[in-house]
Amino acid sequence: MADEENSFGGRLRRYARVSGAMGGLAARVAGERYLGLKVDREAHANELRAALGGLKGPLMKVAQMLATIPEAVPKEYAQELQQLQADAPSMGWPFVKRRMASELGQAWQSRFQSFEHEAAAAASLGQVHRAVGLDGRRLACKLQYPDMQSAVEADLKQLRLILGIFERYDKTVSTKQIHAEISERLREELDYSLEARHSQLYAEMLAKEPNVHVPEVVPELSTRRLLTTTWQDGKKILTFVQGSEEQRAQLALNMFRAWYVPLYYYGVIHGDPHLGNYSVRDDDSINLMDFGCIRVFPPSFVGGVIELYRALETNDRDRAVAAYKTWGFKNMTNELADVLNVWAGFLYGPILENKVRLIGEAKNGVYGRETAEQVHKELRRVGGIEVPREFVFMDRAALGLGSVFIHLKAKVNWHTLFNELIADFDQDTLAKRQAAILKKHKLPLPVAGA
Repeated sequence: MADEENSFGGRLRRYARVSGAMGGLAARVAGERYLGLKVDREAHANELRAALGGLKGPLMKVAQMLATIPEAVPKEYAQELQQLQADAPSMGWPFVKRRMASELGQAWQSRFQSFEHEAAAAASLGQVHRAVGLDGRRLACKLQYPDMQSAVEADLKQLRLILGIFERYDKTVSTKQIHAEISERLREELDYSLEARHSQLYAEMLAKEPNVHVPEVVPELSTRRLLTTTWQDGKKILTFVQGSEEQRAQLALNMFRAWYVPLYYYGVIHGDPHLGNYSVRDDDSINLMDFGCIRVFPPSFVGGVIELYRALETNDRDRAVAAYKTWGFKNMTNELADVLNVWAGFLYGPILENKVRLIGEAKNGVYGRETAEQVHKELRRVGGIEVPREFVFMDRAALGLGSVFIHLKAKVNWHTLFNELIADFDQDTLAKRQAAILKKHKLPLPVAGA
């Protein structure tokens, strides 16, 4: 099934389905805007999800991203897109053999003790097979589907169309930078040699974290389209929602440090807090996996994140305006800062309050949706806004982790956790530390606004 879906003809058919859905959406939006016709958004959002759900490719991954970025799409669409599943039909064994031969040569099977024919997991860009190396190590081999670069470029054109339609309906939030950021990250995910360097980067950044584990890359069995790492045993984190309060708090602490030690020490964040990208070991430590979607921020941006926290803590509007400018927000005014502070107050709320508490709750199935709607209304009143590129995955990571903490019903003093993390923060020190570790792993320094 996947072989057919990834063929040229298969892609033409799937794009025809999506283009039909997009055309229908465009007609409805035009009718509502220019003719006063009422659009049944919920019904059409359901149709759009049905069209996207059959793709099992990069556009599905993009749709899932959009669902977790408040204001990218209207709430009815976000709720439907959230339901898209990441499990794609896997390539059959004959196809896998041909793909592996193209990556490691015709004698590729001689480089493993064993290689399972059935995929252990299949997702939007590739699938994972269990294997055993010649040295006896258990391995995970992530093999990219064929011709994914052309599929990604075609799907990114569909994304531009989707965002353009929504923006014609409502110009409150400019989606230009959202498209640019998602496009760059998705293109990066196609390069498994880059992901290998990201994985090694994370292994070093989290080396002193005993409760977070990163798989080891096996370079001799990896290429730009095949990534081989050590296999990590673990259970899905949502299987622990009925665990003890102490256990759930420990899991939340482990997740918090897995995401934020790299950010505040090195300016790096894992931009995809998808449930399949981490698992829990028997000792409640966690495995962190899948390093395709990594965002490296300029040190000034990380400093701005902390500055905004201090501004909210002291109710200092001028300091908040300066922080937003550092984040990349343009044409800042006091009025716009007051609106953005409503959203910032929501995101920073748990770390501003010095007590043991829940992170919050998800209303209408989307964490932050209610606050986002309030902010959207106010942004429309003050003339709209363009979301900076750096904000997109920073926001997504915070909301994704928040959703996990909500599921766990974890009660933690988030204020203490955060302040311990930033106690020795110094922007110049971070810059030196970041430059050294990126150079070591042959990764470029970040550029502000890009």
